[in-house]
This record gives sequence, structure tokens and C-alpha cells, in this order.
Amino acid sequence: MGWVSPRGRSGATPSRPRAAGPVSSPAPGAHLAQVERPDEVVEHAPERCGGCGADLAGAVVVGVEARQVFDLPPLRLCVAEHRAERRRCACGTTTAGRFPEHVRAAACYGPGVRALVCYLCVHQHLPVDRAAQLLADVLGASVATGTLAAVLAEGAVGLDGFLAAVRDRLAAAPVAHFDETGARVAGRLHWVHSASTSLLSLFTVHAKRGKVAMDAAGVLPGFGGVAVHDGWAPYWRYEDVSHALCGAHLLRELEAITEEPGQGWAAGMAELLVDAKLACDRARAAGAGRVQGAGRARLHARYERLLADGQAANPPPPASGRRRARARRSPAGRLLARLDAHRDEVLRLLDDTRVPFDNNQAERDLRMVKLQQKISGCWRTPAGAEAFLALRS
Repeated sequence: MGWVSPRGRSGATPSRPRAAGPVSSPAPGAHLAQVERPDEVVEHAPERCGGCGADLAGAVVVGVEARQVFDLPPLRLCVAEHRAERRRCACGTTTAGRFPEHVRAAACYGPGVRALVCYLCVHQHLPVDRAAQLLADVLGASVATGTLAAVLAEGAVGLDGFLAAVRDRLAAAPVAHFDETGARVAGRLHWVHSASTSLLSLFTVHAKRGKVAMDAAGVLPGFGGVAVHDGWAPYWRYEDVSHALCGAHLLRELEAITEEPGQGWAAGMAELLVDAKLACDRARAAGAGRVQGAGRARLHARYERLLADGQAANPPPPASGRRRARARRSPAGRLLARLDAHRDEVLRLLDDTRVPFDNNQAERDLRMVKLQQKISGCWRTPAGAEAFLALRS
């Protein structure tokens, strides 16, 4: 009998049996509950008796039923006028008061509106014209799209000190994730680079994908911890950095190779990687800094044996006979060469339980950048891309 989906063969969702006993209350935050002190109380008194029709203006109140409605207050712009006085001293000198820094023109939008613009365009990924429409419809603020772009640029400039602090903390982190993805900027292919931990994320954009762009991002050149990444070659050029290869990438490659005939070693290697992850998880839960004992030795021995099996199943291709011609290896052969050359990086999590099995942290961070491109398209200028990524950081 084949696999049957939870919906059953007919496609209808089966009814779920109820557990015996009292029905549990909803989880906290899963329902709307009344508050003790409402902002406003509106009383509804009956005017006439429902029986005899007598006037109830002075009748005794014998009970009250309360219902609360949660709604938005009236949304409109609040205009605050700032007046800078000029006062003349007894000496004859006239001195003017100073306006606050955000009061920069005879009429301007304040920090609340400007922060909302950054939130809508960067965190919620609204295109600038959609954000302008929302501000006009909801707040009555007729903001030009050019003004929105200028607000984003000014917000990014204000984050210079913050970004420097994030860059320094990432460089000092014991473990950090690194990745890159393509993006269209000014009609040309650029690359968005990310460096991140569970609490910090830094995004930069560059016309290059390799080491020049990584140096410009400013994290890897001074990084002293373990860098988790995929097999992209420029990462290996940082020789003073400890590296860890993403296990999820390796599993995907091994799965594709397993489907080829005579490549049984790939399934064994995938199983070994999963076992290494479980061993690391157990050691981490026990408070150990590394996987020790016979289990560690067995994992390394299995790794060596599976490498030998894979190399036996994928001998090097014969030379082509032409000068300077390199024989092209199969995908299985190239993966085997990587697993052989970077065996310490593949099993880094056995040496340091702080190292995760995969690079999902970086991929999750970059997923929002890809979402931005799907919704709003490419960035028209490098400055616009830099401003978005600074605010996204």
C-alpha cells in the first residue's frame, strides 16, 4: 500500500478525536481578553420599559454587561510648532534660541514619520510608491517618493556608528556565518554579502563576489573564530580563520549523487554527517566543548573508509593527451576531492560544539533580501542598495 496523505485519499481532512477530560483554555495571547482599565467607557441605558413602556430615566440599575471593542484611535498627523525666540541683552546683543536637530525646515516631517518610512520600506518591503500611498491614505501625509528615498538614505547615514559596532562584534565572535547572493543593482549583477550570528547581521553590496568584496565588508579580514560557509573557494583564502563547511549543502550534493549507479558511498557519507550532528548535539546538551571518546574515533574512521570507497568508485579520468588540458572530473569526483581536502572543516563540529551543523542562519538572513527583490525589483542605484542593506542590518 502506498503512502496516504493526512487528508486521506478523498482529500477531505479527517476529524481529529477529542481527548477525554476538560477542554484546555487557549494559550496566552491566542485570544482577545478584556482589560481592567479601558481608555473610554460608553454607557448604554434603556429609555423605556420593555413591558409597560414606562420611562426608565430614574430606575434602579440592577446589573451591567460589559463588552470591550479594541480599535485604532483616529490617525492623523500631529503638528508641533517650534518657536525660536530672539532675546536682546542689556548689552545690546541679540541671541536667538536653537531649534532641535530634527527641526530642519519651516515645515518638515518628524522622526516618527521618518522611522515609519524606514520600517515600511525596509522591514515590510513596501515599494516607495506603495509606502507613499499608505502614508497618504492612513495619515493624510502627502509624501513624495523622492522624499521617501531621501529619508532612507539619511537613516542609513545615521547608522554609521552602529554598523561599525556590529562589524567589530562579528569579527570578535567565536562562530559566525557567511554567505552571498546575487542582486540586480543599476541594471547589473552585484552581490549581497552577509555576516551574521544569532543576534547580529551585517549586509553589504559589492560588484564582486570574491575576496575583494569580502575584504570590503570588513569582517573576515579581522575574524579569529570559526567561519561557517559553503564551499565557495574565496573563503579558503582566509588562512588565519578556522572554517566549517555547511552540512546541509553537503547533504544536498550527496543526495544527488546517491541517485547515480555505483555511488553507495554517498548514502553512507550522508548518514555519517547526520550521526556527527547528533553526537555534537548530545555533547552540547551535556555541557561538553567537544565530542570525545570512542564515538569520535569511530566517526573519523568511518569518514576515512567512506572516502576510500568513494575514490575507488570514482577513479581519476584518464589524461586527454593534449598539453595543458585538465581532465574534467564528475560531480562525484569533485565532491570527493572537497571532502578529502577539507575533512577537518567537514567535521569541525566534533572539535567545537558551538559550531552548528549548517549555515541556515546566513541563508535565513539573506532570504529577506531576496524577498525585497521579488516585491520591489532591483535597486536603481548602488547608494539605494547600500542604504537598504544598512537599515536591514
